Amino acid sequence: MYTLTILALSWQHILIVAIILLLLFGGKKIPELMRGMGSGIKEFKDAIKEEDKPEAKTTENTPSNDTPKSN
Repeated sequence: MYTLTILALSWQHILIVAIILLLLFGGKKIPELMRGMGSGIKEFKDAIKEEDKPEAKTTENTPSNDTPKSN
């Protein structure tokens, strides 16, 4: 039986990726990148929550069907 091992990362792989990121971006830039990613995820979650809320229906501008039409 074959298993999907493409996405399986061991601690050695994660360590190598962390070292490469540290070399590419430097120690000062990584916290800024993570902070930006965190705020982006927060904005995304807030947008999803706003979309799930039912919109408040306004009855001020909509005509009512109960009013008689004058001819």
